[in-house]
Amino acid sequence: MRSPTRSRVTTAVRVRLPFDADGLLWYLRIRAVPEVEVVTETGYRRTLRLPGGPSVLGLDFDASADVAVTLDLTDPADEDTALNLVRRLLDVDADPMAIDARLAADPALTARVAAIPGIRVPGMVDGEEIIVRTILGQQVSVAAARTAAGKLTARVGSAMPPGLSTPGLTRLFVSPDELARLTADEIGGPRRRAGTLVAAARDLADGTLVVAPGRDPAQLTAELVARPGIGPWTAQYIAMRVLGEQDELLTGDLALRTGASRLGLPDTPRELAAHGTRWAPYRSYAGQHLWRASRLPATPDL
Repeated sequence: MRSPTRSRVTTAVRVRLPFDADGLLWYLRIRAVPEVEVVTETGYRRTLRLPGGPSVLGLDFDASADVAVTLDLTDPADEDTALNLVRRLLDVDADPMAIDARLAADPALTARVAAIPGIRVPGMVDGEEIIVRTILGQQVSVAAARTAAGKLTARVGSAMPPGLSTPGLTRLFVSPDELARLTADEIGGPRRRAGTLVAAARDLADGTLVVAPGRDPAQLTAELVARPGIGPWTAQYIAMRVLGEQDELLTGDLALRTGASRLGLPDTPRELAAHGTRWAPYRSYAGQHLWRASRLPATPDL
């Protein structure tokens, strides 16, 4: 079979400043799946499954408003699709000045916003991939979810064609079609989680379940929560990353509540949700600050 030729595109995507590139890279780094993603101090590279075939995306960050983009495409016609995905991943439609002003008005977040201006909610390059990652991440650590995704991808994920494979980027993230052919036993891990994943993969593969930009958030959330094994945390997280919902506060997330506690905020779901009403309509960004704060010592300086 003939290897695809590589069509290289170099361009840039402009973001509004301030822009917390370091935080976005940290978020991607701790979730990076081996063979699919590589994250450095100043860049992000990954394989992509696009309509015209496998591709490779590269992003390079500096202190400017322009993020350098490199695309190695099987089909040049995929350029616009890929750039739209980059814009979603970088959350380019966010208004950082308005978000920071709103969050900094809460004394509990004032110092954090000053320390991390322009925080973003990382979007996605593949809605189907996010639902697989999110189900794998239910009630386990980020590291455990990353390991599970890596094992599945290594076992059944498609290899990149020789013309596009580069060091560290040798596979595409496992697809719903590939997962749908597995049994729960073959997926491994907690049986209920595996069953939830197989069922979701089969419905994604045949179009019964659609997880993509453009879906009505309330409708998609209701569909997801109605599925056995999927709870509010999963549905909210998917709405935030796939649909770009700016006002989701995942109070069911333990790390997020740990961060809240370290900032002197309530750390029970109900009390944190009540306090978080003052962050509307930007609760998703407040959640990013709380996740980051969970890395602080128990008695933070900020």
